[in-house]
Order: sequence, then structure tokens, then C-alpha cells
Amino acid sequence: MKLHKLFLLTLLAATPAYALEDVGDAVPVYTDAELIRLFESNSHLKRVKTDDCQLVQDIEAHAVRVESPAYQFLYGDMLAWGVCVDRDVELGVYYMQSAAHQGSPAALEQLGRYYANGTLVQQDRERAIPYLREAASMGNVDARIQLAELLLSNYGSPLDFEDAYRWLYNTVTSSRTAHRKISRLRRSLETRMPENIIARAKRRDVFW
Repeated sequence: MKLHKLFLLTLLAATPAYALEDVGDAVPVYTDAELIRLFESNSHLKRVKTDDCQLVQDIEAHAVRVESPAYQFLYGDMLAWGVCVDRDVELGVYYMQSAAHQGSPAALEQLGRYYANGTLVQQDRERAIPYLREAASMGNVDARIQLAELLLSNYGSPLDFEDAYRWLYNTVTSSRTAHRKISRLRRSLETRMPENIIARAKRRDVFW
């Protein structure tokens, strides 16, 4: 026992002081709930850089092997813009698509926005509609606003007006800018919708 303690003390004494001082606090892996909050504030890439790119291997493992939709979107966005990894736009969009197919609202909204604006992909506003519609149905406020804007610009189908209006009508947001946009978009949609459809859209999702 004494020899074992002596051996450990000898090892510690031989360890250079800088080896202990240079080791920073380990950055914990992000939880899904934390990633969702970061996606909502569009601060996920900034957070990865703030953490000195320490979690790149963990992020890649969660995206590639675990196939977590939140991590697939994060890793895809990192690849698409070259954040803490070598830039690979095609692979980045692939992982965004994978996340979207698994129902990630952030991935659905971003791909819809990218197709609407022609960011990284070829502009195709009709192709943007299904992505934005799905994200809007899941409560993504930005997707609800963008979907309504596209519909009012004569993209998509008039059959989508009722759902778009209902989602805007039931949206809760603390952002004054978003609130004003929603009010403006609702008024514009009302000019293109029969009164009975507007009334029905307002009645739906009311439980008391």
C-alpha cells in the first residue's frame, strides 16, 4: 500500500504544472431543450463558437450516429456556413433535410426560408411552402409569418388561407415587431377570405 501511494506521489510530482493549469472546464453536451431555445433565438452557431468549438466531435456523433434531429440541424448549419468545421454546403443541406424529415421545426423553417430566398439552394417559393406549412403547424412563429407572406404573394394554394389565418390568429408572441406583422398579415388575408371561413378559423382551437 505504501509503495502504491509513493508511486502516485512520484507521478504527480513529475507532472508539469502547465499540464494542469491549461485544462479548462469541460463544456457539457447541449440538451435538446437548450438547442431548441438556441434555435429560436438563432444563436446556436454563436454558442458553438463561444464554447471554443469544443463539442464538434460530440455534435457530429449525435448527428451521424444517434441521428438526433436537433443535432442534425445544428451540425448541418455548422457545415453549411463553415462554423468550427470545414465548409461543405451540400453535406450541410443534407443534414438539414434529415432533421426536417424527422420533424425539426427549426430545420423545416430554415429550409423553407432558404428556398423562398434562394439561400444556398435554388430559389423555389413553391417548394418552400410545404416546409413552412409544416413548421407553422408545429408553432414556429417565423414560419407562420413567412407562409402568410408567400400566400399573399400568390404562391401556394388559396386552400391554405384558412390554416394560415388560424395559426396567425392563435399565435402568442412577446415580440412587438412580430405582433405588428401578424396583425397586418391577418388583415390582408381577411380581404381574400369569405367571412364564414374567417369566423370558422377563429372558432377552431378554442376549448372553452
